Amino acid sequence: MSIRQRALFNIKSLALDKVEAPKKVSTYFGYNTFSTETMQKHISKNTFEAFKTWISEGKTISLAQANEIAGAMKDWAINKGATYYTHWFQPMTGLTAEKHDSFISLTGPGKVIEKFSGNKLIQGEPDASSFPSGGIRATFEARGYTAWDPSSPAFIVESKLGKTLCIPTIFISYHGEALDKKLPLLRSDEALNRAAIGLLKLFGHKDVKKVFSTCGAEQEYFLIDKNYYNLRQDLIMTGRTLVGAPSPKGQQLEDQYFGTIKERVLNFMFEVAEEAYKLGIPVMTRHNEVAPHQYEFAPVFEESNIAADHNQLLMELMKKIALKHGMVCLLHEKPFAGINGSGKHLNWSLADNQGNNLLNPGQTPEDNLQFLAVLAAVLRSVYLHGDLLRASVALAGNEHRLGANEAPPAIISVFLGEQLTKILDMIEKGVKSKVSKSDIMDFGIGRLPKFNKDSTDRNRTSPFAFTGAKFEFRAVGSSQNISTPIAIINTIIAESLDYVSEQIRKTTSTGKDFNASVLQVISKIVRETKAIRFEGNNYAQEWIKEAKKRGLPNVASTYESLEALTKKENVVLFEKYRVFSREELIARYHIWMHMYNLTLEIEANTLNEMVNASVVPAGYKYEKLLASTLDELFRLKKSAGLRVNQDALKDKKEHLCDVVAKIYYVRKNATEMLKLLEKAKKASDEKRAEIYFSELKPLMEHIRKHVDQLECVVSDDAWDLPKYREMLFIK
Repeated sequence: MSIRQRALFNIKSLALDKVEAPKKVSTYFGYNTFSTETMQKHISKNTFEAFKTWISEGKTISLAQANEIAGAMKDWAINKGATYYTHWFQPMTGLTAEKHDSFISLTGPGKVIEKFSGNKLIQGEPDASSFPSGGIRATFEARGYTAWDPSSPAFIVESKLGKTLCIPTIFISYHGEALDKKLPLLRSDEALNRAAIGLLKLFGHKDVKKVFSTCGAEQEYFLIDKNYYNLRQDLIMTGRTLVGAPSPKGQQLEDQYFGTIKERVLNFMFEVAEEAYKLGIPVMTRHNEVAPHQYEFAPVFEESNIAADHNQLLMELMKKIALKHGMVCLLHEKPFAGINGSGKHLNWSLADNQGNNLLNPGQTPEDNLQFLAVLAAVLRSVYLHGDLLRASVALAGNEHRLGANEAPPAIISVFLGEQLTKILDMIEKGVKSKVSKSDIMDFGIGRLPKFNKDSTDRNRTSPFAFTGAKFEFRAVGSSQNISTPIAIINTIIAESLDYVSEQIRKTTSTGKDFNASVLQVISKIVRETKAIRFEGNNYAQEWIKEAKKRGLPNVASTYESLEALTKKENVVLFEKYRVFSREELIARYHIWMHMYNLTLEIEANTLNEMVNASVVPAGYKYEKLLASTLDELFRLKKSAGLRVNQDALKDKKEHLCDVVAKIYYVRKNATEMLKLLEKAKKASDEKRAEIYFSELKPLMEHIRKHVDQLECVVSDDAWDLPKYREMLFIK
């Protein structure tokens, strides 16, 4: 019996105590967050009003007020059992990081008190030398600062033996450059706010004080039993299977999608939801996904900054809670070949401080016109800056997923649906010199429906689809920190909103009617951006050919996609809107290129180890069995006159030769792979990434092909690596 087979017998569900009457979510939602409402109960009215003004208008609170908030936060946390606090931040690794400090302060020999000042709340100093900077600071310069982000509430993380107060922060270098993913997101929301308010004022909305992006990130993931996970070096080291023959039954029958959720998984989902609710994460939907063993959580929309924090927290919760249930949560974009990978569909929209959604048409022609102006800005931003959208989702894991059967291709396009497409076509062809309210209605936009529900069928193949009052960016990878894609979407749309405002002002300055001016600007943008709109099947080969005719790029590789960050015009764009400096962009380019290379190197070295330590020995064992059987047959034929069918004997010899050849090719290609890695060491990061994409990845796939063929013939008791047919179906 192989160790894989022994693991099979050890798999069992946890024995859990039944909850007869679960608590109402409303009674404990946000229990572990220092929300605005909680803060208001613990501080003075003047300090609370100053804090609200800081959030809405950027007027910094005084040190005395910061001390009051810090004291209230400390008392609240200690009363809940917290003994440490940490500035919780999001470095450019895409993960979260924290350095814990105790609340205690010495008051004399052997005496302490709990103390927490406004200075400690507002600023911390973790060691920055351990985090990637892309050349922003020298290796020996360790200083970096965390600074409190008051727009995202502090929260308490519980472990078995204690609790920790986590304070969301940004992370900057000694000279103030962003070393994290969060600060650019906050900057981009400021840029979007300024641009959107400028456009709204043209439409007569002088009372809007703030416009912000909202997001809801649908989180896909896989679960597998921990016993199997522990036997797979590839999953442990890389998050995905580097070898593995397809299961006879995969997702062909589509019996997993939206089907009954297995009790073991459901128990996991209940606990994730409960812990998420305590942290104020509004998880709304849970269901099976298309692939076996694949699932999804989806939240309610929130302000983008908070949504990004919550998504990072949710991923951490999922991984931690899965282990408690004897499972492992896989967030890699393509953990299993041949079946669907996992994305993180990023639903993006715009809202103002009065509760209006700028991507939701209102009741009047004026509202409809405003909606179409915003829509035109979105179209223009995607048309001009599709390269940046592609760069925002460029990582090694997503390279396996983009363009596969369940994910949009690397071609960035927009889906609007039949109704909106007809309206835009009408505007493109029929702008009048003077436009009244009735004329607007003639164009078919006077009574646009509210897009509370989808007005057209949903195109799940489009990478950037309008799905009713929001756009869904479907190319985001499941393991990604969503801050960077949001920051890029915010920035490019801010630039286009400014462009639309400028064009409207120019046109009206000639004396043209405002409504006619707006329609003229929209019409021009509709014509210019037509190539980016596609209403068909993005998975079809015909679309790839059509996109090429339209001049739309199809950049499959991570290293080529990241080059968008270094283009002069993109650097100018981000510097203009103060989202990234040139140094910050170049740093991110180098960091993500380096991370891509490291990921591929880890995968290749892990594959080599698996081949030589697990695959080849199992193959040799089976090869020996075949050889000894064949030898015994020849011996018996010669010594005992055993009658053996010649075709059967020939078949056995051919089978042995085939196994010997497969083992040889596995070994041969593994040796070539190591030589390639050695050769690539001498190349620059950019050249190395090119080598890895064009040479290393195909070589790894070639090794995999032969390994998977061996897996299908080697005797079951000799094969120690858990198989797809076992890992993908939970007991």
